[in-house]
Amino acid sequence: MILDVQKLHFAYNGQAILDGIDFQVQPGELLAILGPNGVGKTTLLKCINTIHRPRGGTILVEDRSVLHMSPADIALHIGYVAQQNETARLTVFDAILMGRKPHIRWRPSRHDLEIVDSAIRHLHLGDKTLRGIDQLSGGELQKVCIARALVQEPRLMLLDEPTSALDLKNQVEIMGLLRRVVDEHAIGAVMTMHDLNKAMRYADTLLLLKNGRMHSYGPTGQVTAEMIESVYGLAVEIHHINGYPVVVPIESVAEMSH
Repeated sequence: MILDVQKLHFAYNGQAILDGIDFQVQPGELLAILGPNGVGKTTLLKCINTIHRPRGGTILVEDRSVLHMSPADIALHIGYVAQQNETARLTVFDAILMGRKPHIRWRPSRHDLEIVDSAIRHLHLGDKTLRGIDQLSGGELQKVCIARALVQEPRLMLLDEPTSALDLKNQVEIMGLLRRVVDEHAIGAVMTMHDLNKAMRYADTLLLLKNGRMHSYGPTGQVTAEMIESVYGLAVEIHHINGYPVVVPIESVAEMSH
């Protein structure tokens, strides 16, 4: 098992944000966390990699408690891609190379550089290698941050809205890449998403949060329209197009307001 979260609790200023969260991620599994704005999706990711310290519960990565791991050890096991990323005076190549820092002792080896080159090729960033990351578009910067997490070679990847700043083509490219990395390297991945259709197309498992609690959790194929309506307060239907599930609202928000 890559990740095991048991009875996770988190509170901010005395207010419970997450209450009793339990789920697991196996090798080769991509899990998507879904729910309305403000439900605690990003907070849950930040608890897993100890940016936030949980008030209770257990978080195990390959049977080791992350709460007892050093930051350097966490970096060897967990790659994290935030929704908003800081820019600095670094080139694209140097920013991605920083992902290898947990593995580098004195200086980057040929192996380190080959891994960085491979990530740059896979994300089609070759023509931007020497460009400063403060000169990139939001979508380009997101691809750099995903590349930096990939070169860490983590056992678990955490991604907060990984496609939010990308156009449609790049969304499909990134999700396809993540799917292949998870499958080929037998790692685990947890991502937060607002796009139900993208989550249902690429994820193995869905975790739906409502009011800081687990509403539904299980294989993507077992998610029902009733579950989605209960979480989002919107009636939907689930259809299949070319074998992929597609969530379709039954009525528009404008119609609901009348």
